Order: sequence, then C-alpha cells, then structure tokens
Amino acid sequence: MNGRPRILSPVLRGAMIGGFLFSGAFAHAGETIGPGGEKATPSGALTLSDSEVAKLKAGKYTAALLWHTSSDFVNAVTAGATDEFNRLGMSVVAQTDAGFDAAKQKSDVETILAKRPSAILALPLDPVTSAEAFKPAVASGVKIVLLSNKPKDFTQGKDYVAIVTDDLFQMGKHAADALAASIGKKGKIAWIYHDAQYYVTNQRDNAFKATIESDYPDIKIVAQQGITDPARAQDIAQALLLKNPDLDGVYVTWAEPAEGVLAALRAAGNKHTKIVTLDLSEPVGLDMVKSGNVVAIVADEAYELGRAMATAAGYGLLEKAAPAFVVAPALTVTKDNVAQGWRESLHRDPPKSILDALK
Repeated sequence: MNGRPRILSPVLRGAMIGGFLFSGAFAHAGETIGPGGEKATPSGALTLSDSEVAKLKAGKYTAALLWHTSSDFVNAVTAGATDEFNRLGMSVVAQTDAGFDAAKQKSDVETILAKRPSAILALPLDPVTSAEAFKPAVASGVKIVLLSNKPKDFTQGKDYVAIVTDDLFQMGKHAADALAASIGKKGKIAWIYHDAQYYVTNQRDNAFKATIESDYPDIKIVAQQGITDPARAQDIAQALLLKNPDLDGVYVTWAEPAEGVLAALRAAGNKHTKIVTLDLSEPVGLDMVKSGNVVAIVADEAYELGRAMATAAGYGLLEKAAPAFVVAPALTVTKDNVAQGWRESLHRDPPKSILDALK
C-alpha cells in the first residue's frame, strides 16, 4: 500500500493509505468524526486571503516535514505541501523519513529543531512516544500540523494547529456505490474487512457496510471475513469462494489484500465477481484497465492533504483560528478516469504498465 509495510500499512497511512489510532474516534450518520468528536471541515474551506499571504511572505517563515516513511503517498503529500509553502513564501528547511521507527522519529524532531523551523508537518508514529518526542517543538513555539495521528493528550490550539486526514466515511461510501453500480444494484457480495482496531480502516470498512445496508436493499452481504495479514488474503479468498461460488462482488479493505483476492479469482477462472478496494496500486489498477475483476479503486487526494496541511500551518503562524479536524475528498478511480485519478491523488502519472494498457 504505497510503500507501507504489511501489517502497519493501513494504520500508518495509506488510503493510506494509512494515529490512525484515534482513541474514541468514530464515524456516524454518514460523517467522518475527529478524535474528540470534532465535526470534519472540508479541506477546501482552508483558505488564506491575499493580505494574509502577504503577511506570511513578509515573515520569512520556514517549515520542516517529519514523515513516517517514503512512498508515492508521502511524495504526493510533500508535493502539495511544498507547492503551498512556495506560494506562502516559506522555505522547507528539512525533510525526514523515520522508516516506521518511533525512536528514529524522536531523534528526527531533535535534529530538525536545531534548524529552528517556524512550522512542522508530521505524521506521528506512536501516540505515546510522539507525545514525548514533539514536546520540545511545542515548547519552542513551533506550529505543528498533524497528518492523521494525534500524540497522546495533545490539545488543539495549544499543542498543535490542526489534524488533516482523509474523509474516511466518504471513501467507504464511494466504494459501496461503485460496487453496487457494477452489479446493477442487486446481488450477493462479500465484505473483507481489516480485523484490527485501526481508525482509518475501521471507518472505511464500516462505512462501506453501512452504505450497502442502508442504500441498496437488493444487495446482500452473504459472507464477511476479517483479515490482519495481507499475505493470507489469497487463502482467505479461496476458502470464501468455495463456500460462495456465486458472488457478484467483493469489497476488500485495501489494495494489497485485494491483490490476493484477485489471484484467487483468477486461479478459479472466475471472471464474474467484481472487486472494489481502496488505495492505488499498480497490480490492481492494471487489472482494472484490462477490464478484469477490479471495477473501481477509491483513493484519497494525497496532494490535497499536503496543501491543506501547509495552509493550516499558515493559520497557526498568523494566530488565525483553524478548524480542529480537516478532511480531504475521496476519489473514485475507474478504467475511464484512471490517468486523471492517479494525477489527482498522487500528483503523478500512473505506472507505465497502466499507461501502456490504456493505449
């Protein structure tokens, strides 16, 4: 999943793909809700006036990017943030990659503070460790904007400016709508969800299920199966297909296990069952453009996440009240819009294999 390791990938987003460890966070009534029950603000609502941009330019502010890993997703977030910082007259003085190591991230904070940045954008790896790691940054007055995760006991407005993440409910809903459309809004489907307590995947998975159950009375979820290790996805799918050989569709929690489900369908010679999953991946995207089992991939707008984070940093530096919880839009990618979808999400062209298959 965009360069994220297997079990952690949907958590340390990721979709996405992936603190997605918000304690007490939930989605209800068709909405993505923040860690303290905050109402989500669309990222498009974060704007700065010409006079505010002029003030930021005059301030000669700087920024640092503390990332959890390296991936296409991180590259797209970085591009969105860097372009916005350039617009605001702010220079990026450092960028780090913690390699999913919380201790390394703590060290990265110390290293970056020596460069005295005005703002830090970061995805904290572990709520407890990161709370300790980012305390010196808070104490020195650096404006911190968080991607998805929140350090333990941090308070918005005091310790950080805002949390920016995906519109998780809409990602699940988009997936449900896409799968329903592909099977004529009727039939039997399976729901393969992430069987672990992780905010991002839980919200997306449950939004899919809730949408099917509320909006599509002629679609029945006849099988459901939790998954923790993507490496077991093919075996799980084979067992599920043996019991339910007449499935019209399958929802898979994110792209890496979807590759295993796709392999199981191919092994069974099954060209009928449709797959919808979340987060862009070359193998899944290639099957989609070749009119295979995959009919849609729902992605986040990673570039927009970065832009919104940089804009939120501007709010902080201007002492302008920022919304606590900001979400970027979901995007449904199909064969018809795959090139545009890849660019909107990751701010880059699709892989060569997909572009070649489109010719």
